[in-house]
Amino acid sequence: MAPSSGRRLASRTKEEPEERKIVGINKETVTNTVSTDYPDNFIDEDHAWDVDYFRSKFRVEWHENNEHEAQFSLIGLDASIANAFRRILIAEIPTLAIEKVFMNNNTSVIQDEVLAHRLGLIPFTGGKKGIRDWMTYLSKDADGQDLCFDHNTVQLSLSVECTKNKDAKPDETDPTKLYHNAHVYARDIVFQPLGDQEKWFSGDDIIRPVNPDILIAKLRPPQVLDMDLHMHKGIGADHAKFSPVCTASYRLLPTITITKPILGDDAKKFQECFMPGTIKLEKVTRQEARQAGSGYEGHEGENKAVVANAMYDTVSREVLRHDEFQGKVKLGRKRDHFIFSIESSGQWDSDELFLESVKVMKQKVGKLRQLAVTMVTENSI
Repeated sequence: MAPSSGRRLASRTKEEPEERKIVGINKETVTNTVSTDYPDNFIDEDHAWDVDYFRSKFRVEWHENNEHEAQFSLIGLDASIANAFRRILIAEIPTLAIEKVFMNNNTSVIQDEVLAHRLGLIPFTGGKKGIRDWMTYLSKDADGQDLCFDHNTVQLSLSVECTKNKDAKPDETDPTKLYHNAHVYARDIVFQPLGDQEKWFSGDDIIRPVNPDILIAKLRPPQVLDMDLHMHKGIGADHAKFSPVCTASYRLLPTITITKPILGDDAKKFQECFMPGTIKLEKVTRQEARQAGSGYEGHEGENKAVVANAMYDTVSREVLRHDEFQGKVKLGRKRDHFIFSIESSGQWDSDELFLESVKVMKQKVGKLRQLAVTMVTENSI
């Protein structure tokens, strides 16, 4: 909608019609996708950004909070801000990952570079305070050579040799029983503490794979893997192996509006058009059946379709394929309600990741503010 030429009010309109925030989901089109809450878009309404109004509308609601998975809603944000959080989660929160592999011996069928790549993608964890506060990024000297110290490099080793099991039965076919070390797993990687690292990474805080059962390679006698590994700190913008999340995504909250009563067998079919838990069936009450113009007259005791929890809807639009529901339901999504899903790779807890993304965002805003101040100061001279 083009900006109107109407007069602006001195203060922001307190309440906005909910319809303006709903993205329309139709059978073959999507409508009302563009945000309209900006100055001069509506007559006699001032939509200039206001911090007090933002605070009154912004909310964070947690739906699930486990160590490795979290789901929460950010309500009252613009899509650009929500997407900034998503990008920070993926690419700008630092983690430790294997960066260099010194191959002493590799007689397996996996090429050195492929094996090194596999090792780099194994997620590790350890003492959180040591990883976040004590460990620093790798530094380089004037010639560009790495300067490795105990506070910027973690040394690991992997040394495995496959040998025959002399105690195996003659008719045994299982390679894990026929041989020793037939399979090499992430748990075979050994942490080699250097300097003060033992102070930060010992006991329950030792550097270790998040999942010890990750398969690295399969060996047969007399194949050997012998290598030294260096872990460094990095961010996902440098390489995906440094990303702290397996996935970080969001979706808009679905809305389902039943505009006309859906009863009986149609109600059951309507329920089956959505994911389980989205629609529930209730009995038409006597009061509803007696209310003139309700659409339930004469249907007391019959099943009616009612929206239980629109959040479960995947917006498949299946319901719009059926002629009997035409004109009885409206689908949409709330433009300012973002349902985030975060799956941590293990070095950070899932809820900590969101809080860390907020810290990174504040740092970015601080830098931008300083640049803006500098720009104004230079222009005023």
